[in-house]
Amino acid sequence: MSTINKDEIQKFSNLADEWWDVNGKFKPLHMFNPIRIDYILEEISKHFKIDRNDKQFLKKLKILDIGCGGGLISEPMANLGASVTGIDASEKNIKVASVHSKKNNLEINYINKSPEQLMEKEKFDIILNLEIVEHVDNIDLYLHSCFNLLKKDGLMFTATINRTFSSYIKAIIGAEYILRWLPIGTHDWNKFVKPEELQKKLSDISFTFVDIKGLEFNPILRKWKKSENLSVNYIICSSKN
Repeated sequence: MSTINKDEIQKFSNLADEWWDVNGKFKPLHMFNPIRIDYILEEISKHFKIDRNDKQFLKKLKILDIGCGGGLISEPMANLGASVTGIDASEKNIKVASVHSKKNNLEINYINKSPEQLMEKEKFDIILNLEIVEHVDNIDLYLHSCFNLLKKDGLMFTATINRTFSSYIKAIIGAEYILRWLPIGTHDWNKFVKPEELQKKLSDISFTFVDIKGLEFNPILRKWKKSENLSVNYIICSSKN
């Protein structure tokens, strides 16, 4: 059994050279990154009782970034001292991420694998699933694999897109066809996951719900913000007890 959707992997492999171009095809992720990172660090700080003022405050934590792409999340986590492993089913993504991290003198363990293929002896304190579940096959296997890779009392962050009329208008019609933020066909609305569906899947595997937030784009300020509105982008924080 596999979570790899070869069509999805090829889609992102074709864009791999643009991961670090802030004005390229991944511009939306570069705009999105600060609010995602802020939320993740806030929840890590609360859960592990660590002072965020310490520039290396993640130094005792082992993080797995699944579907790491070019390393847009892996690198900021490594800069804060975390021991980071980034995995991606696209070999080209891993090559791009590895080259970029070396240029920045960062030691990040990049591996061309999916989570069910990862046979780690040591488990991770934190798992990042950011904008991944809408691109995988067999979400249940995917989440089970994540559970097995997470330490007891570890945290997992799962960010995805709700399956609503609003998400169809904003994430597909708006972002792909009108604003051209993303290549047409990046998302399949039918693969979007409702928060209640995702929460049930996580609960069935014995994850414990910690928090959920919506992430909203302000077109006037051209900035993202945390929100209680879950109708489009949202992120769930869960733990393994």
